[in-house]
Amino acid sequence: MAREIARILIMAIVLAAAMMVASSMDITDADLVSDESLWALYERWCGHHNVRRDLDDKARRFSVFKDNARMIHKFNQRDAPYKLNLNLFGDMTDEEVDHIHGCCSDRVSDGGRRHQARFTHDAVAVRSNLPMFVDWRMTGYDQRPPAVTNVKIQGGCGACWAFAAAAAVEGINSIRTRRLTSLSVQQLIDCDKENVGCRNGRVSSAFKYIIDHGGIATEADYPYIAGEHGYCLVPKRRNPLVTIDGFKWVPENEVALLQAVATQPVAVLLDTKGFRRYGGGVFMGPCGTNQTHGMTVVGYGTTDEPDPERRIDYWIVKNSWGPTWGENGYIRMARGAGPVNKGLCGILGFALYPMKNK
Repeated sequence: MAREIARILIMAIVLAAAMMVASSMDITDADLVSDESLWALYERWCGHHNVRRDLDDKARRFSVFKDNARMIHKFNQRDAPYKLNLNLFGDMTDEEVDHIHGCCSDRVSDGGRRHQARFTHDAVAVRSNLPMFVDWRMTGYDQRPPAVTNVKIQGGCGACWAFAAAAAVEGINSIRTRRLTSLSVQQLIDCDKENVGCRNGRVSSAFKYIIDHGGIATEADYPYIAGEHGYCLVPKRRNPLVTIDGFKWVPENEVALLQAVATQPVAVLLDTKGFRRYGGGVFMGPCGTNQTHGMTVVGYGTTDEPDPERRIDYWIVKNSWGPTWGENGYIRMARGAGPVNKGLCGILGFALYPMKNK
């Protein structure tokens, strides 16, 4: 009974997200008939996303917006399990998206440091009967409060590594203490000298910083500025630091990641090139395995199609591109897809989680 209630709640969340996506920025045939109608669509898009550009910049970006709108509309006519959307990247080229948001985690260096991770105890215990659905955003999952804070937005700072690390620590801290606390991404950007702030970084180094420096401050004590202070600001703490005791890599296979996510949120590295303009549904690709964007897996499930042959297993992944991207800031990505031991967009290749004893 409890599992069925959880399934119903998850489907309600998915339906609400899909409804929000559908109402956000629909494109009709009438929007594409002329430059005038496309300009009106562009004006609506600017208003919807609170975009402020001068007239010259809008004129320059209008041609990019037109191409994106036509491509998205054409794709959405297909019978695909996911849709694209005129999201916050509506008037940006793929290269601009990648430059600002796409390459913010150092995959090569993470791999080279796998055996240098600091361990304090064995891996997450294997569960013989994994639940069919897991969603750490939900109140009451596994008899606990939610373990996921609100979706954050990087802005112009390429520090996805810090957002992914903070989200994973927020998760295990809530699970252990039963208190959900938003943690300071800014402290990692300013103070973790093994990483390079808004330019690049590694989730593993962020975990190591938190271990070696006695914890991480709350978001309230050390707020995000979407940039770098240029110095490490030691906050006058109103709240105690949140600590972890170690971190561990997840073996490169789907069962291992399922086991880990059933226990807590897990940081991963992904290739984002296929889902810059993702709008909702279960993403099936195409994408590669050049994992340069840090995100956090916060659950998994299966679509509730009447026809069992059409059901799709998926991961629930938290991004740091704000709540107007994807499904309220999340993406559902197909499980059992992509290269063996890499997964879709490389989701299995570089997964790790923090450990906290109490």
